[in-house]
Amino acid sequence: MTIQRIPSSAQGRCDAKALNGMAFVVAYDADAAKGIEAQTRNTLHFLDVKLSEVGSGKHELLEATVFLSDMSMKPAMEKVWCDWIGPEENWPQRACVGADLGDDVTLIEITAIAATSAC
Repeated sequence: MTIQRIPSSAQGRCDAKALNGMAFVVAYDADAAKGIEAQTRNTLHFLDVKLSEVGSGKHELLEATVFLSDMSMKPAMEKVWCDWIGPEENWPQRACVGADLGDDVTLIEITAIAATSAC
């Protein structure tokens, strides 16, 4: 049993891991773009990249948790999410949670679980 790890630029953690046909990914906007729409687009692009690195994609998402620094931004995030996720067959189980993300510039972070092509 080998765990595939995609290291993060941040010390002490990985951006993605895969094991036994399952991928576990965290996504964020490393550039902390201005505004929730831009950060959501960048975070979802990062999620696409990390899923691809472990042999998965948004069509294989099982679960996603969206963490927002301010829940009043949810409608704007939701529009970008819905444009990105596409048709119903791509839709994961998803929750959105208000959270302190540790600074004044990070507006969104997403954790996800997906199946991989190794299934």
